[in-house]
Amino acid sequence: MIIKTGLIPRIAFELFGVPIYWYAILIVGSMILGLIWCKLHDGRFGIKFEQLLDLAIIVLPTAIICARLYYVLFSLDYFLSNPSEIIRIKDGGLAIYGGIIGGIIVIAIFSKIKKLKLLDITDYIAPIVAFCQSIGRWGNYINIEAYGYETNWPIKMEIIEAGITKYVHPTFLYESISTLAIFIILSILSRKRKFSGEITFMYIICYSFIRFFIEGLRTDSLMLFNCRISQILSLALFIVFSIIMINKKNKYKQMSKKVEKER
Repeated sequence: MIIKTGLIPRIAFELFGVPIYWYAILIVGSMILGLIWCKLHDGRFGIKFEQLLDLAIIVLPTAIICARLYYVLFSLDYFLSNPSEIIRIKDGGLAIYGGIIGGIIVIAIFSKIKKLKLLDITDYIAPIVAFCQSIGRWGNYINIEAYGYETNWPIKMEIIEAGITKYVHPTFLYESISTLAIFIILSILSRKRKFSGEITFMYIICYSFIRFFIEGLRTDSLMLFNCRISQILSLALFIVFSIIMINKKNKYKQMSKKVEKER
């Protein structure tokens, strides 16, 4: 199966002379769907939808800004020479890890002020973060970016570089399908959560695992000393949170056994 590119123009339409890009529509659209999903699960883990709306007003723009700053930071030579490009995100250039880091910082501050449990909030929104990622990756397809090396695999994406047709790994598709699967898994787990943080930790473990391998196929990775930043971060997150998850599960089992004995 060959995935053709260039079938959808980057600009969806113009509004009062201002071009509206599909990339932006997909990001905003996924956020709206995310809020609808959260409304349908109002009260889960003790988090009210109204509280989440208050949080969303702050965390959504902050996450986008941090996702851009992360991307700029690891492409600093280029942006120092082209400073006007820093705020130009219509063609892409948002790093998900930067958005997650910025989002967690805001959520931590918010939870402290509102006297809510940080892990209850992140457990509540973790599934929809994966869902939004799944939708957002199609913006990469429309922009013809975030693809991989040339391949002969049955599923490949056709691109044209310098007039030469190439067939590459559709890494945007790999991640879109993977994060959709993570969304489904987390949604199921959320119905019978055993302890605070279980959904959050599972998201980090699953996403870092798939991102490690997908990042190795990409041609546009952010680099530091000839190392792929996202691969290093993914590996570290996978190891650390796998250990945390194992410890948490063991403690939960011990507590469950203790409760059973007391009965």
